[in-house]
Amino acid sequence: MTDRLEHRYHVDGELVPASEAAVSVDDRGFRYGDAAFETLRAYGGTVFEWDRHVDRLERTCEALSLDHGLSADDLHRRIRDTLEANELDDAYVRLSITRGVQPGKLTPRPGIDPTVVVSVSPLPRGGLDGQPVWDNPATVRRVETQRIPDDALPSGAKTHNYLNGILARTELAAADSQADEALMCDTDGFVAEGATSNLFFVRDEVLYTPSTEGSVLPGITRELVLELAETTDVPVRTGAYEFETVADADEAFLTNRTWELRPIERLDGTAIGGGPITAQLSGLYDELVERTCYSLPGGNDWL
Repeated sequence: MTDRLEHRYHVDGELVPASEAAVSVDDRGFRYGDAAFETLRAYGGTVFEWDRHVDRLERTCEALSLDHGLSADDLHRRIRDTLEANELDDAYVRLSITRGVQPGKLTPRPGIDPTVVVSVSPLPRGGLDGQPVWDNPATVRRVETQRIPDDALPSGAKTHNYLNGILARTELAAADSQADEALMCDTDGFVAEGATSNLFFVRDEVLYTPSTEGSVLPGITRELVLELAETTDVPVRTGAYEFETVADADEAFLTNRTWELRPIERLDGTAIGGGPITAQLSGLYDELVERTCYSLPGGNDWL
């Protein structure tokens, strides 16, 4: 991105300079967190795993009864236009859809005129020649803030109401300003996930991760890691796990779209680190990104 180019956002169908990007104070996404979003990565001009993201976005909108009426092609075009306007090939992408401007009552009105916002920012190249966006493996601490149970708020819904994660990170910052992630348990005391990440750990050469049948967001990076593990000889288990089981792991790592796979260096002060299985899966993930986004005929074709 050149120095002369003012950063641009895509707001309700128009590309606007950052200084002019705004939504109404009566927008329900602002008032109530009544909105769906997806965090995506663009690698080499390709929106990675777009189909999975749009499927999860639709599941969130269905959970919210938010019938926005927008096609996947339309949403993809808005992302593409935003990346091009900002001259970015390798980028962080956030797509948000709110229920729109509906002043007054908490109860949603029928007939939705959604607010759609796309924002992008540069991230390093991914794939085999890429660099992680994190400087060091993660330092993680368990917090008292619990994950909201699925029967109270659908765990699979990615909404603007991120208070649960904010409380976890606020607690983390008060306890340890140097930590990178807050690890939350569910209301039964089992390990659930990080404030913005899914958890994996290895014991005795077996890969474990908390099940999405509990209060765990079905992360797309998590899903890809499980699929990649199936191509190896590494056994995989999903279930409910106590904190002590994770703390005694041989390896552990976090996943999300931005971090990809990030080893956990320390958990509540206990050294864990990555290891051969973490490295193997991270390498397979890099190969997938390389193959999907950088090695296709025609270069930076849009998917």
